[in-house]
Amino acid sequence: MTRTLLFALVALAACSNDDSGKVQLLHVSYDATRELYADINKAFAASYEASHKVSVSIRQSHGGSGKQARSVIDGLQADVVSLGLAGDVDAIANKGLIDKSWQSRLPNNSSPYTSTIVFLVRKGNPKAIHDWPDLIKDGVQVIASNPKTSGGARWAYLAAWGYGLTQGGESAAKQYVKQLYKHVPVLDSGARASTTTFVERGIGDVLLSWENEAYLVLDRSKDFEIVVPPRSILAEPPVAVVDKVATQKGTTEVARAYLEFLYSEQGQAIIAKHHYRPRLQVAAKQLPTLQLFTIAELGGWSTVQKTHFADNGLFDQLTAN
Repeated sequence: MTRTLLFALVALAACSNDDSGKVQLLHVSYDATRELYADINKAFAASYEASHKVSVSIRQSHGGSGKQARSVIDGLQADVVSLGLAGDVDAIANKGLIDKSWQSRLPNNSSPYTSTIVFLVRKGNPKAIHDWPDLIKDGVQVIASNPKTSGGARWAYLAAWGYGLTQGGESAAKQYVKQLYKHVPVLDSGARASTTTFVERGIGDVLLSWENEAYLVLDRSKDFEIVVPPRSILAEPPVAVVDKVATQKGTTEVARAYLEFLYSEQGQAIIAKHHYRPRLQVAAKQLPTLQLFTIAELGGWSTVQKTHFADNGLFDQLTAN
């Protein structure tokens, strides 16, 4: 996001109501949720107006999760955030904009759905991609986004790291990840940009993708297939009210209701429609079963951030030329 655009959004978000008295929320989210929240916003606005006789307008900002967190820290006046990983929300909380107890406010650590990382390949799977070892075969180009700026990219990196750990501990994980990123010709800033590189620009043989993003491609094109590896990571993208901003704008009540709507049967059904894994089983669509390990098994986000993604962390070391 350019500095000019950031300041323009800050100015637009300074008021919680427009001239008609409508309540306005700014929702800052990660790359892969555009279609999901287009539907959620319409449904919530209709539901809230019917129950409270108040008109609500929700504007969206999308980008790589890490970049979005930085924009909020730098002054983007978000009422709510939904980011790719808890560490990005923690970064905002550490600056005093969100109460540090944010994960306890909503069920499931404030993650209304889960997802995972899968492989998107071209029709017919010409490079015979079936599992993590296939990504480092000679002649295979892997498309992935940058873990420095993208939440989905961090999940993808950690899914690969987790596979490597099963092959011989930390040493094997380092070797596998180092080899994997040698097969990546370009690191886009966010998940949607990587999808564009793979799908529209025709670059690469396999895309490391959010599961929901891969299914979105299949909804639109018959030129691709999804390969589900036997083992991947449980991704839990969280949501939070940006307390300081919402308090200043007087939107806290509506912002909380908006996030609570995500847990309702209607909200969960919309989440399932867009190929995320909802928390309510009654809303769940049939998605592939695979073995999923958790971020807790890697030490939690605080440890993972410091070890892998901080400046000169393992990601920087393993991808240095």
